[in-house]
This record gives sequence, C-alpha cells and structure tokens, in this order.
Amino acid sequence: MSEVKIPAQVRTEFGKGFARRTRAAGRVPAVVYGHGSEALHVTLPGHDLMMALKTPNVLLSVDIEGRNELVIPKQVQRDPLKGFLVHVDLLVVKRGEKVTVEVPVHTEGELAPGGNLLEHTLTALPVEAEATHIPEAVTVSVAGLEAGASVLAKDIVLPAGVALAVDAEAVVLHVVAGDAPVAEATEGAEA
Repeated sequence: MSEVKIPAQVRTEFGKGFARRTRAAGRVPAVVYGHGSEALHVTLPGHDLMMALKTPNVLLSVDIEGRNELVIPKQVQRDPLKGFLVHVDLLVVKRGEKVTVEVPVHTEGELAPGGNLLEHTLTALPVEAEATHIPEAVTVSVAGLEAGASVLAKDIVLPAGVALAVDAEAVVLHVVAGDAPVAEATEGAEA
C-alpha cells in the first residue's frame, strides 16, 4: 500500500467554535497519538483527507511542521446528514510494526441456483498485518455455494504476512435459502 502525504498544521485553539471555523475554512480537526508520545492536535486539509480515506486503512504520511509521522486512521467521525468529515483520530505507526485493523470482505462468483441469499455475518475481517502492508480487502469466492453453507474465517486465503485477529471458527458468510418465488405461489393458488 502506498503512502498518502498530507500537510498538517498544529492547532492551539480548541472547542466547538474553533472546530466550526476550521471546517468552514476547508480543514478538519484531528488528533495524532500513539507510541507513548503526547497527543498532538492538528488540522488537515479536508479535501485531501477525504480523498485519502476512500481507501480503507490508508497509510498517511503526515507532515507536522517539518516532521513526518506515519499514521493510520483509528476513528473517523462524519456528519450524519451531510457526510463531511468532523474529526479524525490518527494512530502513529512504525515501519515493520504489526497493527490490528478491519479489512473489508468482498465476494465473487454466483451462488448455486435456487434463490439462495448470501448473508454477510462479518462485513470486515479483523486481521493483524505490518502497518505498511495492510491489504485493501480480502476476496472470497462464493461460486456454487448452496443453502446452509458457511465460509469461516479460517477458510479465507490471506496475503503473506497477514494473520487473523478473530476466532478461526467465526462465520464470515452464510448462505440461506430464499423464500419461494411469489409468481409460483400465486399460480398454484389460482389453479
């Protein structure tokens, strides 16, 4: 995964009024913390940050007054109605360090015929990986799975250097039988 470089400005003001003015100026309040260092309050360019956060578990190289810090987003707060960024917590990481993150689960292939439905028990899989080699997603083939079949966490093939951070027997996907088609049920009632 590549690093996204973002410039930061240290902030000395706090509170709701300052946060509103900051967001109105196109910046987002954030906190950088981790590795025993004191929390550092900064503001980041809103558009650049929003574009970077479209990639799950993105690795950011934040330039704080000439000092670069590698960080990953720990918590992202968005406005519930408009969706703009309100505040971001960034966790400092070191190269080679293992971190635990949730990676989105994507599926490919078609289920067995018969109106089966795929239930996502886990939409994101907790994994432990090196901070600079976090996979963007894991892909699971559901081709030909029939009703009652399950995909467990241990069944998912992970990239090299990535380990499960959840019980290996945890159900990630489950195939359930769909209801009888409505058209067939009404035809039988008319006859």
